[in-house]
Amino acid sequence: MARAIVRYAVAAISDCGSKRPSNEDAFGYSAEHGVYIVCDGMGGAAAGEIASSQAVNEVLRLLSDRARKEDARLEDLVAEAIFAANQAIYSHAQQDAKLGGMGTTLVGLVTDGPRVLVFNVGDSRCYRMRLAKAKPSPVMTEEEQAGPEPESLDQQAPELKPLMQVSQDHSLVAEQVRMGRMTHEEALHSNYRNVITRALGTQPAVQPDIFELEAEAGDTFLLCSDGLTGEIGDEEIESMLAANLPLEELCAGLVDAAKQAGGHDNITCMLVRAELMS
Repeated sequence: MARAIVRYAVAAISDCGSKRPSNEDAFGYSAEHGVYIVCDGMGGAAAGEIASSQAVNEVLRLLSDRARKEDARLEDLVAEAIFAANQAIYSHAQQDAKLGGMGTTLVGLVTDGPRVLVFNVGDSRCYRMRLAKAKPSPVMTEEEQAGPEPESLDQQAPELKPLMQVSQDHSLVAEQVRMGRMTHEEALHSNYRNVITRALGTQPAVQPDIFELEAEAGDTFLLCSDGLTGEIGDEEIESMLAANLPLEELCAGLVDAAKQAGGHDNITCMLVRAELMS
């Protein structure tokens, strides 16, 4: 694909949901520096809010300052920022017994023109929504029109779905599904679906996943906490993102849908859309 120059529009909403008294999610972004972060804190009392806010602020600060490290690989800068955020949260908890065990998930992306790095720790997710572009019908000669029947759909390359989950959940059930020990349907109803296997701040070190993509104009990236994906499925998310609406309205619609479905957890939704430079 040609490396078209793109810019990014963004909108985000965070909501307590329908059941929780406080919001332990946090988000932040710098469109100027191409950094977008969503975190879902845990730990009880105010600990979750502290962990998620600290992670957002630290990663955002370090990645927004990456211009001063022009020789460094972007992947290395992402890993260093996550390592620093993990250390900050872990040290903070070690110094205050009331914050013992606090931590946070993290999902984010950083852009460099059309190049996009997605990174995550925990079960907060990143999706990419890419709407299919109409292809012109080929002009066929008379000989081609009289030729053999086209291949069946089973013999052709499968169509890519518009909505693709980029990140991989670091959760007990997701790992069981990836190993073939549990079906996706079983995972949805498992009593252990909220057990995560990686988080920032709970251990001295943590390993993030980093994925590289090439953005096309019109691509929309969804960063969200599990308060959204725990209430509405991928098909509903895909259907809603297919609507030709401003990003702010799409964010509000997703949050409202999650609340209507139960709203048992805090809900954070951030949409980042690649656009052609005018």
